[in-house]
Formats: sequence, C-alpha cells, structure tokens
Amino acid sequence: LIFGWKLLLLLLLLLFLLFLQKLQLTLQHIPPPSMASYISKNGTTHEPDNGSLAKQYGNICTVWIGPIPAVILSGYKAVKEALINHSDDFADRPETPFLKSIVLSNGHTWKQQRRFSVVTMRKLGLGKKGMEHQIEEEAIELVEIFISSAGQPFDPSLHIINSVCNVICAVSFGYRFSVEDKEFLRLMEAIRISLQFGASFFHGVSRLKLRLGGPHKTALSSMEMVFSFAKDEIAKHKEDQTVHEPIDFIDFYLSQMERNKDDPYSTYNEDNLAQCIFDLFIAGTETTATSLQWALLLMATHPDIQEKVYQEMEDVFGSSHSIRYQDRKKLPYTNAVIHEIQRSRYILLFGVPRQTVKDVNLHGFHIPKGAVIAPDLRSVLLDPKEWATPKKFNPNHFLDEDGQFVDREAFLPFGAGARVCPGEQLAKIELFIFFTSLLRAFRFQLPKGVRGVHKKPIIGLTVRPRPYKLCAVPRCSHINN
Repeated sequence: LIFGWKLLLLLLLLLFLLFLQKLQLTLQHIPPPSMASYISKNGTTHEPDNGSLAKQYGNICTVWIGPIPAVILSGYKAVKEALINHSDDFADRPETPFLKSIVLSNGHTWKQQRRFSVVTMRKLGLGKKGMEHQIEEEAIELVEIFISSAGQPFDPSLHIINSVCNVICAVSFGYRFSVEDKEFLRLMEAIRISLQFGASFFHGVSRLKLRLGGPHKTALSSMEMVFSFAKDEIAKHKEDQTVHEPIDFIDFYLSQMERNKDDPYSTYNEDNLAQCIFDLFIAGTETTATSLQWALLLMATHPDIQEKVYQEMEDVFGSSHSIRYQDRKKLPYTNAVIHEIQRSRYILLFGVPRQTVKDVNLHGFHIPKGAVIAPDLRSVLLDPKEWATPKKFNPNHFLDEDGQFVDREAFLPFGAGARVCPGEQLAKIELFIFFTSLLRAFRFQLPKGVRGVHKKPIIGLTVRPRPYKLCAVPRCSHINN
C-alpha cells in the first residue's frame, strides 16, 4: 500500500485522464472557468465566490479542473436531491489504483469498513474512558497551556492542533502523548506536510504540473511515516494481547480481524487498519482544529456574542459543574453559536467528490454513470434561500423566537446520505467540549492596539484563518476551579 507512491501517483493521473476520454457529460450548461483560476502559484489564494458561480451557470453545471470535468451541485435544493433523495445513486468515489480507505473506497470494501468504523466509534463513546472523557482531559490540558500565556498575545493554532491530534491518538491507540514527546512531534510534522501536499496535489492536477521531486518527495515520505507509525502501534497492540479487551480503535479492529479470519470476503486486514488510522489523523485533525481556530477568532471579534455564551453557561451551571456534551440541550445559545461557526466559516472548499453508480436524471439534466460529482456544501451553508443573512455571523440562524435551538435541514457541514462523515459524532463532541471549556476559563480578545483581523482566509485542503494572535484573559473563578 505504501511502496511506490511516486509510481502510484503517476498511474492515478494517467488512469484518470484515460477515464475522462470515455466520459461524455451531457450537461447543457457552458462550463465555467477552470478551478485553476481560483488558485495561485502557491495554492493559497482567495475563496471562490460560489454564489456567483451558481448565478452565472446554474445550480448544476460542469467545472473544469485542468482537463478534468466535474459536475458541480450548488445550493441546498440540488445537493439535497442528489445526496439525500438519490443517496445510493451518488454513493461511489472516483476510482484510483490505491483507494482502500473508508473515505475513498467503493463497493464491498467501503460498506464493510464504514459499517465497522461507525459501530466502533459509537462503542468508543461509551463508558468512563469513552471518547468524551478523553476529550475532556485534553481540554483541561489545553486550558493549562493557555494559562501559561498569562493573558499576553499568543498564537493558539499549534496548541489546538496538538490537542485535537492527541484526541485521535487516544481514540486510535488508547493513550495520549506528551506534547513534548519526540515521536508525537514527528507524527505532527508528518501530518502537517501530508496535508500541505494534498493542497499542492490538487493545485498540480488543476494545472497539469504534478512534480514528484522536492516538496512532493518530502510529502510522500511523510505519508509513509504516518503509515509506519500506525503499523508500529498495531504491532504493539498485538504483542500486548489487548485484542480480547478492546479499549481503542486498533483493539476493536484486531478483534474483528480474528472473528473474520476464515471469511474469504473479509476486507479486515492490517493494511486496511493502517489506512483507517491514516484517514482518522488526516481527516480528523485539520478539520476540527481549523473550526476551533475560527471559533476563537470569531469570539475575539464578537465580544458581545462571547459574553452571552459565557453568561448562559454561568446561569445554567455556575462555576462548579462540568459541562458534558449531553448538556448542549440546556445551552441553546451556546449550541447555536457553535453551529453558526461551522456554517459561516465552513472549512472545506467542496465536499469530497462522488461518482454516479448509474445514469441519473437530476432536475432535468442527464448525468451519466461514472460522472465525477462535486457537491458544493459551502453553497448550501451560504444559500440565501435557506439563511436570513448568509454572509454574516449570526447565531440567530439556529434559534427560534423563544430563543430555543432549532436544527436546520440545510446545515450539512458533514455531508449527507450514504457518505456522510463517519467521524461526525466525534467532531461534534470535540467542538462542544473544547469550545465550552475554553470560553468558561477565558475571555478572548484581540491584542491591545489591534482593531481588526485579515478577513481573507488561507486556502489549502481546508479554508483556515490567517495566522493571528489573541489574548486569553483568565476568568479567575473558573481557573481556580
């Protein structure tokens, strides 16, 4: 799975181009400009204006990423029709030679691996040592780190990333690392480089300038390091024989392997286990960490909303009660603010690509079997037909007239249908526990003399804020507790 990444990437590009020669899209709209026009030479430019794209070419159109056509679905109506109403018809991913992961696999492998992952994540959420308890411990560690800043300006991003990554370590391996541990720091660096490569690979394909030397060679080595790290942990788990008393993802997977060892159709093996762990780190670290970075920045720039969140927690729980994920129902305003952070600062440019499993008629357009589909989830979260003030940070989007929290059907940051993100529950618990823990302990504000922040984000695999500093001013009663 790991050997020969260079050759595999070349095969990926060649097979994809051969596949395109056979694909005849029959959509009637004129294709809009190449996505390359949105990406600068370093791959980190402005956000595309998805609203204007739909206005000019319609909610179903073709976009060209270099020579690669993809059907873009924009707005809640089109995305819902495809991902929810025709969920099974849009359930595949574009095939490549090395897709054996939860996120990107198809058919029997995808169904078996996904089913196991969803069930196992649910099991890991139970008990005193479940996911929520581990997240609470990590949140306490993060509060301690923020205390050390003594209310002075600091950049919280690295600390947030380390904490989120440690949650994935606890879920996958059953324990967390010290943030000073050399192996943990190596893992973090490898993940960082791998994520950067993802953005540059997209950029390279869009311009047909994929280069496998220099930074790309470093990135491939970093990916191999993450896989190697995962396989070392798998070997340790096998030696410790904890497979009979599962406490983490690897334990549960090894147990499943043992139960299915005589099944010729089983896809449970150590390579797929290592791939699952790789997916957890790559998909679960950057996304949640980026949402938390946006959260603190938005609180610092909206002090009135920040104080309302704090006051609601004080009124309901005071200073002595710890807040659990189940308590979100008692905190409607806080819950609304968290959802609005995810809506207004959606962290991805598009949803993960889909592929049609058969011919589909969608809103009058014939989409052939095998077509690559890019659901524009950002356009759903900014759809003016669904949100009163789509371009403004407005928690009232999730509140009724009585101030109670309201679920919104158009809130789809984790996707929808058969391919909805399997880590959705973990991400929701992380965001809620980290956010409430930090907002109870600190008042976040911009450094003295700083009146505003750079509004244009950095575009990579995620849409993240530009580096910033803020002050975490301790709220004494909670720090003492």
